[in-house]
Amino acid sequence: MATHDADTIAPETCPTTSGIPMLGLGTWQNEDPEQCAESVRTALEMGYRHIDTAQIYDNEEAVGEGIAAADVDREDIFLATKIWISNLSHEDVLETARDSLDRLGVEYVDLLYVHWPAGEYDAEETLSALSELYEEGLIENVGVSNFQPEHLEEAVDVCDAPIVANQVELHPLLPQAEIRETCTEHDIEVVGYSPLARGRVFDQPEIQEIAAKHDASEAQVSLAWAREKGVIAIPKATGEDHIGDNWESLTVDLDPADIDAIDAIDETNRAVDPDFAPWN
Repeated sequence: MATHDADTIAPETCPTTSGIPMLGLGTWQNEDPEQCAESVRTALEMGYRHIDTAQIYDNEEAVGEGIAAADVDREDIFLATKIWISNLSHEDVLETARDSLDRLGVEYVDLLYVHWPAGEYDAEETLSALSELYEEGLIENVGVSNFQPEHLEEAVDVCDAPIVANQVELHPLLPQAEIRETCTEHDIEVVGYSPLARGRVFDQPEIQEIAAKHDASEAQVSLAWAREKGVIAIPKATGEDHIGDNWESLTVDLDPADIDAIDAIDETNRAVDPDFAPWN
């Protein structure tokens, strides 16, 4: 397989939409503080400009250390975190969002998500708190995560601040067509987590064949497919090799036949499915 020099892909060549870089670094289950900080630093110095974390990941402090260690200006980084389901009452949102900023070591985050419409979530109470943080300048954008179309419609109706993104599990085995359509109707970006289906895409013959055709990895093909769908992907990676392999997906250009072949994969697999998920 041919490889590219990840360092030759300049940050400004990473396509962006609504100010959110199309490829980011996910940090879910990157729980070792030293490794997490090093992953973030490595990604940023490679060219990534989008870092995603959450309160429940228990790594906000390490993410902040990685940002501080990287030779990249804070204002050039799009940083997102999420409020956990037990912290979604109005006052808890206000308090724990500030706690997240303290752990991250930043004065603001570029995007603050409601992690799930579950637990203490109440559309009016929760989203009014996020709107308040938005007005105070502590968050640049409001987002939601794991919202089904009906939750998204309600959130758009009640939130004073614009909702810019819905983060959901999305990959070739879970393309989320209905959610993508609803987001398009409301001019909301789709951010896809677990875009490699936690490794399951590597075993798909269609993706393997396209990867061989483009002299690329299966991960790169899956991320290129997401990009063609207008989806912002945030794959988790810890080691420099995997971080670089994902970054090089920006050099992979799929043709319409490739997209059709991936769309035709007759397998559905949801990797993240807690009991409190809104579809259960």
